[in-house]
Amino acid sequence: MNLENPSKAFIALAGMVCITVLLGVGRIPVEAGTGMLGTIIGYAVGNGIAAKGGKASTPIIGPKGTD
Repeated sequence: MNLENPSKAFIALAGMVCITVLLGVGRIPVEAGTGMLGTIIGYAVGNGIAAKGGKASTPIIGPKGTD
């Protein structure tokens, strides 16, 4: 597996960290935080599935090259 799009990966990781911190200190409700985390994870997984299926998408994580 290769990291194909570092900027998307960084944004997703930063978002997940921020939401987790906000959940930890009690600034946002658990229902909202888990929904936002699910959306970010779903976006990342969906991009990878689209790329694997040959659809036009720049995935965050792509298949390992043959080189």
